[in-house]
Amino acid sequence: MNTKDVIYELRTKKGLSQDELAEKVFVTRQAVSRWENGETVPNTETLKRLSNLFNVSINTLLGSPQKLICQCCGMPLEDEIIGRNQDGTLNEQYCKWCYADGTYTYNDMDELIEVCVKHMVNENFTEEQARSYMKKKLPQLDYWKRYEELSDNGEFEAFKKKLIDEINALSIEGMPKVEKLNALVGSFVNLEYRLPSGQTVKFLDDGTTYLGNQLESEFGGDRCFGVLANMDFILVCTYEAEGANPQLVLYKKR
Repeated sequence: MNTKDVIYELRTKKGLSQDELAEKVFVTRQAVSRWENGETVPNTETLKRLSNLFNVSINTLLGSPQKLICQCCGMPLEDEIIGRNQDGTLNEQYCKWCYADGTYTYNDMDELIEVCVKHMVNENFTEEQARSYMKKKLPQLDYWKRYEELSDNGEFEAFKKKLIDEINALSIEGMPKVEKLNALVGSFVNLEYRLPSGQTVKFLDDGTTYLGNQLESEFGGDRCFGVLANMDFILVCTYEAEGANPQLVLYKKR
């Protein structure tokens, strides 16, 4: 689609008139009309406002002229998985797993490769092929080319280690020690728990990236432990395959 069609579709889907859209992005109704007639396109600042309002990338607003990929892991980027800056705006360079709230979540290329390879293997792509592909691909991406410039000098890794120490200090019966925490997007791990009152509740935000891991129970059986955390809380639960029948073990404010 062209920019004019994208803006029209997003505006009408959100139930906004041209006047209402104009007010929200600080332009005139005539400007919106010209966009939708294809006479002009929004300037850079207005594109940023439209991106924030509609929660889509500027690339989408421009009719997707580029095929975006994450400049850390190489994953193709769709609007739903683009990472966010600290102010909540989309960062079209990275996915949510590699960049969350202005923080880069990987500083070890080998660790990232191990995480990615698990999701790449299929009947047509062996583990060896996937690992070989990633070892060639990652050094070509902007994040790893500019790692010395973009890295935080180990601050995020220090934060993860502190979290791991706090989680292990809980000494939850049957749960092995946590060795590492991975970036996990809320929509993939936001399980619904049943409280003693019978009410069901979710504790996470689908759009937020958390740190977590899955651990096999020391008791054996079909249930696993799930650990999730961020700067504000630690959550531990158990569940069966595919997150079925989740039970909350602990939710602790930090």
